[in-house]
Amino acid sequence: MDRIAGYGTADNRTEARGAVTPRAALLVLGVLLLHLAFITSYLGALHDPEPDRVPIAVVAPDDVRGELIGRLDALPGGPLDPDHRAKDADDARRQVERRDIDGALIVDPGSAVDTLYVAGGGGSSLAQALTDVIREAEAAEQRTVTVEDVAPVGDHDSRGLSSFYLIVGWCLGGYLCAAALAVSAGVRPATVGRALRRLLLLGVYSLIAGLVGAVIAGPVLEALPGRVVALALLGALVVFATGALTFACQGLLGIVGIGVALLLVVVLGNPSAGGPYPYPLLPPFWQAIGPALIPGAGTWLARSIAYFDGRAVLGPLLVLALWAIAGTALTLLFAKLRGGSRSSLDELSFH
Repeated sequence: MDRIAGYGTADNRTEARGAVTPRAALLVLGVLLLHLAFITSYLGALHDPEPDRVPIAVVAPDDVRGELIGRLDALPGGPLDPDHRAKDADDARRQVERRDIDGALIVDPGSAVDTLYVAGGGGSSLAQALTDVIREAEAAEQRTVTVEDVAPVGDHDSRGLSSFYLIVGWCLGGYLCAAALAVSAGVRPATVGRALRRLLLLGVYSLIAGLVGAVIAGPVLEALPGRVVALALLGALVVFATGALTFACQGLLGIVGIGVALLLVVVLGNPSAGGPYPYPLLPPFWQAIGPALIPGAGTWLARSIAYFDGRAVLGPLLVLALWAIAGTALTLLFAKLRGGSRSSLDELSFH
């Protein structure tokens, strides 16, 4: 019996070693690192939002403007960047509406009440933080402030977060579409033709997802005002850019590439997107990377479409276009390097 028991024990050990291969162990380690990076990134970006050099204009008589700017610039922690020029109150308002600056303080020399322009559509948390800082600074000088929101959020857009959640959903759709094709038909397409077919399928999926998402956010839930067609095209671009990025990472790294895409889009991209806390409320690292990643560019564009009449969109559009073009080009390049450039147009199914 001891010999039988011993044999069974050895057999179990052999089976256990076979179940956990070195490759599986490395994948589990990679998942753990991604998991810890997720926690670190989200907590690092969002645990303690503080205004950091929020760009504002100050409109005041020349004899007091310089002193006021110096006082605001010297506030503890550097919450404001007040040295932005505006000719008058109307010019300052236009700059806020164009998203050139996040606020404007208009000083009335004839009274003790000044006016602060903010744009809640760019992020309610930022507008509130700016209001708090200015009111505290003005109170120290025995002055009060009235706040005018020149781009308020919609009635059904709580704290201006609908744009962010819509972009997160579109990013998730692009990522899952690419991952699903990898699971069903192989992580790396064997030929350029197969890679092209995947990209075409992703393009169709992106158009459908963009349109349906825009309709849900707009006419169905009334979560976002603005042009449905513009939002739908933005959604299609976000979905395609995310999917193409995932394809490219898969083509380079195989199954590990799915994790790399997740790192770029979810782990780093979402907390730095300026959703719950716009860029000036984030720590420097997340401020720096947010505008260059898909969720950040998408969130900025969605808010511009919904609340700023499509202003200040060129830079973020270029970011999304570059991700989409680079993802497409790299996907085709890796497929060519892997399987050559032979055509597979005679195949009847997507691979």
